[in-house]
Amino acid sequence: MEVWRINLRAQTLQKETPPEAWQRIGGRGLLARILLDEVPPLCDPYGPHNKLIFAPGLLVGHMLSSLDRISIGAKSPLTGGVKEANAGGSTGLHLVNLGIHSLILEDRPDSDAWWVLHLSKEGARFDPASDVVGLGVYDSAKKLLERYGKDVAIALIGPAGEMRLTGAGIMNLDKDRVPARIAARGGLGALMGSRRLKAIVIDDRGGEKAPIADPAAFRAAQKEYNKALQAHPQTKVYTDFGTIAVGRLCQTFGALPVRNFSAGQLMDLEPVSAEHMRNLLLERDGEANPSHACMRGCTIRSSNVFAGPDGKATVSPLEYETVGLMGMNLGITDLDVIARLNAKTNDLGLDTIDTGAALGVAMEAGLAAFGDGEGAMRLLQEIEKGTPLGRILGMGAAITGKVLGVERVPVVKNQAISAYDPRSIKGTGVTYATSPQGADHTAGLTIRAKIDHLSPKGQKEVSRIAQINMAGYDTLGACIFAGFGFSTAPHLIRDLLNARYGWQVGEDILQVLGRETLKLEVEFNRRAGFTAADNRLPEWMTREALPPTNAVFDVPEEDLDTIFDW
Repeated sequence: MEVWRINLRAQTLQKETPPEAWQRIGGRGLLARILLDEVPPLCDPYGPHNKLIFAPGLLVGHMLSSLDRISIGAKSPLTGGVKEANAGGSTGLHLVNLGIHSLILEDRPDSDAWWVLHLSKEGARFDPASDVVGLGVYDSAKKLLERYGKDVAIALIGPAGEMRLTGAGIMNLDKDRVPARIAARGGLGALMGSRRLKAIVIDDRGGEKAPIADPAAFRAAQKEYNKALQAHPQTKVYTDFGTIAVGRLCQTFGALPVRNFSAGQLMDLEPVSAEHMRNLLLERDGEANPSHACMRGCTIRSSNVFAGPDGKATVSPLEYETVGLMGMNLGITDLDVIARLNAKTNDLGLDTIDTGAALGVAMEAGLAAFGDGEGAMRLLQEIEKGTPLGRILGMGAAITGKVLGVERVPVVKNQAISAYDPRSIKGTGVTYATSPQGADHTAGLTIRAKIDHLSPKGQKEVSRIAQINMAGYDTLGACIFAGFGFSTAPHLIRDLLNARYGWQVGEDILQVLGRETLKLEVEFNRRAGFTAADNRLPEWMTREALPPTNAVFDVPEEDLDTIFDW
């Protein structure tokens, strides 16, 4: 496996053997290591010293169920700190098949020309992108697949990334060649746009699968992992209902994001419930599919294809986070309306969490009424047109709130919180506040912890455990749902890594990787100027009680300040 360095100014490729410190880490952990080693923490995120990095996880490349995710990272244009955003689809698998340990995009071009970076067994080349610049993600992907063939992987940006809007992510093809898997958070699409890269095409033809040190042991561990994954009761829940299944649990806890986080429950959950969406998709048939895999080899199939009344696909997937932020948060409970908003946001290449939060703030300011789906679409069309208002909204909730003079802005480190209100799930609030990544439920969701979620006691500990484990999973290249298999058989992570690489790691390797990753990230942010003041939820959440629990966020600041005192 090699490090591929691409100089975007000179348009050159240099292949290297990974340094020793990089060889036993991947994904999110590798990003943090590279950033700390090579990127000046105080640099301008758009300047020539920042680097955009693609890092497959340690177990990517073997089509293990839920274990082929790609981590993409840089110094974030949104948070100003360390950033990793990961996605499913085909990008990680294709990079590994080309023998790429990490792809590092350095410097920035001198000209205003736009490019497609093409990677293959022959190396790297830059092709003009003039025919796809300005196009939405869906049309861009279609043209690129026509040009390069249907078997390539593609990572690309939409118009929002071209405009350098900090709500922009990087879209990746799923197994059905739909550009639906977004490395959404932190403005990485804006960084890619600043490098004048419309797309990266990865053609793994002629490549080789990553070698396995002990194939027999690997197959045995894989078999046991698949068995454990299928035996876990949550696997069937997510196969049948997808991520929206968690909505009912959030309703029970009073932790839904309703009308710009002003309430924690809906009067009627049914129109946006998991059961209703599944029944709707089964009734519509056609292209509708309530159980869909985003990557080859996934047995959980927690994704979906949401189709309209005519049976034609509207968007894939329609996830809980989007239903939360672009639905409940806007007072909208019609799944068809939410799906159309989702499709438009995807086509622009935007993060539905930060964009949904920005629209909620805009509704709070009176730019549209809560519950007005047409009004929400008009605001998205402002982004599409690149108007001043649209550019403000596309920069995310933090900027939108400042410009519109709104106090109730749900962000930490300038990044919008996701669809779990931290006043009612306080361990997740600790994660939002203290994660080096900025507010992000995937950095350590605590909703299933056996704890009183309304009490401030013990929340530091459950958040720390969750953050360590999730940093470990992100370093493996694992979807959060891979944890269903590993939770009942944690020795399998050890067995898979030892068989894959010939290592001799212990059963605690997930926590070892997670702690090391967090230490690197915390250190990068410290050098970037972050202080304890950055590890706080918005002050209004400590004062404004959330109906119906009437909870405020009251975890002691001392707990937030000491969570990473290892």
